[in-house]
Order: sequence, then C-alpha cells, then structure tokens
Amino acid sequence: MTQVALNKSALNKEKRSLKTYNRYLPALELKRQQLMAERQKEKKHLLMLREKIKQLENEAGENIPMLANQKVHVDNLVKSDCKISKQNIVGVAVPVIETFNIQTMPYSLLIKPHWVDSLVKYLEQMIRLRIQLMVAEKRHALLDYATQITSQRVNLFSKILIPKTKNNITKIKIFLSDQDRAGVVNAKISKQKLTDVAS
Repeated sequence: MTQVALNKSALNKEKRSLKTYNRYLPALELKRQQLMAERQKEKKHLLMLREKIKQLENEAGENIPMLANQKVHVDNLVKSDCKISKQNIVGVAVPVIETFNIQTMPYSLLIKPHWVDSLVKYLEQMIRLRIQLMVAEKRHALLDYATQITSQRVNLFSKILIPKTKNNITKIKIFLSDQDRAGVVNAKISKQKLTDVAS
C-alpha cells in the first residue's frame, strides 16, 4: 500500500478524489436499489412460471392418462421457433422473447388416437412456458450477478475508498498544521536569538 504524500498538492488530490467518490456513490446506490427491485420482480415471475408448468403437468396427467401407452408415438408433434433479442434494464443487457411461433406438425387423424389433439394443445402451452422459463432464468441470473457487482462497488466506495480518503485528508491537514506551527515557533526562536545578539 502506497504511503500518501504529506503536502498541499496531495491534499488537493485527495479532496478531488473524495468529491468524485461522493458524487458517484449516490448514483451507484440508486442503481443497486433498481437492480434489486428488478431482480425481485424477475424472481416472482420465475416462481409463477414454475407453478404454471407444474399445474399444466398435473392437468395433462389427469386428463390424458393414455399418454402412458408406449405404443402410440407422440414425438415431433409440435415444433417451436422463437427470436430472442436484448433488453436494457438498468444498464444490464438481458434476453427478451421478441417473436414466438409454435407449429403443429401434420399427423394422421385416422392413425393417431383422438386424445392426441388434446395432447398437442398441452404441448403447445408447455413449450411456450418452458421457453419463457428458460429466458426468465437467464434474466434472473444476469440481474443477480449485476446486483452483486454493484453491491461490491457500493461497499468499495462507502466502506473503503471514502473513509481512507477522509483519513488521508485528516492526516495531511494535521501534518501541514504541525509544519505551520513549527515554522512559527522557529521564527519566534530566530527572532529571539536576533534580539539577544543585538543587545
């Protein structure tokens, strides 16, 4: 750790640094609060999506118990395509679903059992929810990371940089004040010696 210089230029530099830190800290604290609010909102959205998926799974299980029949092939009934873009939330680029397209693949109504129509509807809903969940998890993770980084910066400024700079300013002021007093004392001693020599 470098030792602070005990002079007026170092004092001015420390004062400028303190002013900068004090100007930057409130904006950083505000950003942290906004990120925490957005992260909390995303967490609620995640829980809601997980609950919907659970409900849909239970509903499908109750309404289509025939799904357990291994002889009926239900693969590739539904395909999905979505375009994901970026959204800026408090300076953090998070994914957002821009377009969403679910396509039901053609199947023979004569070969497949009647309950496959209901299954297709459940699959469409489930795919939509799963993709929304995947995007929401990514958004939450990014907001959580940004909140941690911003909190670390707030702590750096409020608990380390600002107290250290204030301490340095106090130290320099005390040193300069001692130097001024020593100069006055030396001047008085010199003056006294001159008057003693003159008399």
